[in-house]
Parts: sequence; structure tokens; C-alpha cells
Amino acid sequence: MTTSTKKVTPFYFGGMSSCVAAMVVHPLDLTKVRLQTMKGNGKVSMLMTMVKIARNEGFLRLYAGLSASIMRQATYSTVRFGAYEKLKQNMLTDSQNPSIWQLLICSSTAGALGGIAGNPADVLNVRMQNDGQLPPHQRRNYKNVIDGFIRMSKEEGVSSLFRGLGPNINRAILMTSSQCVSYDIFKDLLLNYSPLQDGLTLHFTSSVLAGLVATSVCSPVDVLKTRIMSAKNGGNISSLTIMGQMYKMEGIRSFFKGWTPAFIRLGPQTIITFVVLEQLKTWHQAWNEDDQRKEKLVVAKI
Repeated sequence: MTTSTKKVTPFYFGGMSSCVAAMVVHPLDLTKVRLQTMKGNGKVSMLMTMVKIARNEGFLRLYAGLSASIMRQATYSTVRFGAYEKLKQNMLTDSQNPSIWQLLICSSTAGALGGIAGNPADVLNVRMQNDGQLPPHQRRNYKNVIDGFIRMSKEEGVSSLFRGLGPNINRAILMTSSQCVSYDIFKDLLLNYSPLQDGLTLHFTSSVLAGLVATSVCSPVDVLKTRIMSAKNGGNISSLTIMGQMYKMEGIRSFFKGWTPAFIRLGPQTIITFVVLEQLKTWHQAWNEDDQRKEKLVVAKI
């Protein structure tokens, strides 16, 4: 690996860029959740699902759970991106950059920490997005993420906020590894074996490819996580039981339900996240260099 090294950036940059992306792609994320929780083998397109939601529930329902989505990124992505960058920098030496295996170790650790940190908001996000699909008497009708936290804690216990933690950690590990490591690898390969230079085009291309890898790797565990979090009795059913039921009743394709909207969502989200993140890093580096120049001028005058 020959990924260029830069000064360590603030821990929260990854969370900031992910929150920006979440606000843009939230309707696609909601559509993905609706398709993943849909039972049976019927084929329903992403576009028709979005139209149905807007027609039956109102256009603004496409943004149901937005507060939970932003809270999720502010916790989950802040931790996973921040920890990944920190761990990656700690493995740098003067002679070489981290190997692919070292990057996988960094991303797996960061992903697990992010999955734990973001699980409560993730449960709320799934529930609020799926609420409109439930019969009226089964809807939870959380006002916002704070109301959801309070009501879940009172009505179901604090442990309910960590429902689906196992699958969520597994997904977070797979997502961080497939997304961050593949982005670094694609960026490195394109820098070395294509005419592309470090800039917007390189970041865009690398993030599209990383989004494709991440969607394919994470789809099965993402569907499983969504089923557990949205179920009324999800806390009493094991992941293996749900997997067995899905395979028996719906076939292997059920594990890839919502793949198209997942990619259409994750592609733009990955692009926006990494492009914004790279821009924040550039601004931060330029700011530091400007401060250093000012300090040198002050010292020179003294």
C-alpha cells in the first residue's frame, strides 16, 4: 500500500461528513428498510415503493426518522471513522504504510466500536422508518429520536435500545472494512495505475467502487439486522432462527432484499461521505499550514 500520509485530522470529521450524506439520501434509506421488512417473494421496485409511500402517507413521510438517522451517523460513523483513522495512523512507520491485513484489523475494531455506539439510534431509525408500513394500531408514532429513546426505555427497558446488537456489530465490521479499506485500496490503485491525480475525480471514482463492494458484502446481515430491530418480539428470537425462517420461507434471495435501493443509497452516501471527508481534511491541512506560516513570521519578526 502506498496511500499518502497526512497529519491526523479531528476525530469527528467522519461523523460530520456522514451526517451530511444521511440528510441527502434518507428517503432511499427509508425505502430500503421498507423493502427489507416486506414479507414474501413479491417483486416490488424501489421507485414504486417510494411513490406508494408519498401517495399513501404523504411526501414528508419519506423523511420519517431523519432525526434518528442523523443521531445514528453522529454516533456510529463518528466512532468508526475516527477510530479507523486513529488506528491506521498508529500503524504507520517511516518506511511503509499499513498492509491490507493491518487495515482490516483497524477497520474491524473501529466497526465493532461504532456498531455498539450507534445501536440505540439505529433501532430508533429502523422503527421510525418502518412505522408507516404497520397497521395503525401497531404504530409506535415516536415524535423524534429523543422521544423514542425515552419511550423505549420506559416501555421496554433500556436493554431494548441494544436489540439486534450482534447483527449490528457484524454489519458495522463488514461495512467499515468493505467501505473504508476498499476505498483506500481503490484510491491507491487509481493513483498508481491510472492517469487520475489526487482530487475530486479520484475521490468520486474510488467511493463509487467502495459503495458497490460495501453493498454486496453487507446486504445479508443488513437485512437480518433490519428484521430483528423492526420485529415486535425481535429480542426473543435468535439471529439463526430468523435466518432459517427467511431461507425456508423466502429463499436465498431474501438475504439480498433491497439490494438495489441499498446500493443506490449507499453509493451516493459513500460518495458524499468520502468527498466531504477529503475536503474537510484538505481544509484542515491548509488551515494548519497557514497557522504554521504565521507562527514562523512571528518568530522571524521577533
